[in-house]
Amino acid sequence: MVDASVGVIGGTGLYNLEGLEDVKEVNIDTPFGSTSSSIVVGNLEGVSVAFVPRHGSGHTISPTNIPVRANIFALKKLGVSKVIAVSAVGSLRENIAPLDLVIPDQIIDRTKTRASTFFDGSIVAHVGFANPFCGTVSHNLYKSASKLGAKVHNGATYVVIEGPQFSSLAESNLYRSWGADVIGMTALPEAKLAREAELCYAILACSTDYDCWRYSEESVTVDMVVANLNKNIKISKKILEDVIPNLSQSVDCECNYAMENAIISSRDFVDAKDVDKLGLLVQKYMS
Repeated sequence: MVDASVGVIGGTGLYNLEGLEDVKEVNIDTPFGSTSSSIVVGNLEGVSVAFVPRHGSGHTISPTNIPVRANIFALKKLGVSKVIAVSAVGSLRENIAPLDLVIPDQIIDRTKTRASTFFDGSIVAHVGFANPFCGTVSHNLYKSASKLGAKVHNGATYVVIEGPQFSSLAESNLYRSWGADVIGMTALPEAKLAREAELCYAILACSTDYDCWRYSEESVTVDMVVANLNKNIKISKKILEDVIPNLSQSVDCECNYAMENAIISSRDFVDAKDVDKLGLLVQKYMS
């Protein structure tokens, strides 16, 4: 079994990670089926990195159908402790222009049909999610983006919609009234599952458009999203190449103890099959 310490989840437009050496493609068995694609594992300046494109190599998986549980479980199984997720988002704020980068620190869940927990059997767990993103990884992302001259916003609220349709004008204005800053379709359940897996998870969000609230702008289209995202892929890859070596050292982070007091189920009533299934996540807490 190969192993990795840093995971990268590629969003729309980011289907490979350049600069990796000693590259291997691996397929990881998980209790939740197959990952979005084979996971590419390689070394970047001495740091072992695992990369998975969330929509599949040819972008064949809709946001609702992304096998997020399999992706996160597989990264955990590979030994990953820190995850950077790259996502395309629409801007809900005048000051966040298309082509800007955003490091969100809060999230609003407007998804509807997605499995958002590993714990759907006899093990019931209530993990804390007040601060959805890892402050340490987010800070490192912001430092790297700033150093490389990107226009980056540190801290924002990301509202996650089900999709695959873009939002209506009424919805866009509603989310603005809630204080949301960017809108996308993929940060959840990734962030929730990463917390249950005790991974340090942060997002590098690429603003591609003004959603549909800004009357002076043309309506958002797939062509617009892809065109602007492609312009940001180059700087996003440079940021990843810069930040990953800074994540090699272990840090005593509260993300790594998220499940410590989360399991409420009586051990006497838990099905042994569920312990076996989720042993990677719960074994140290189920003795």
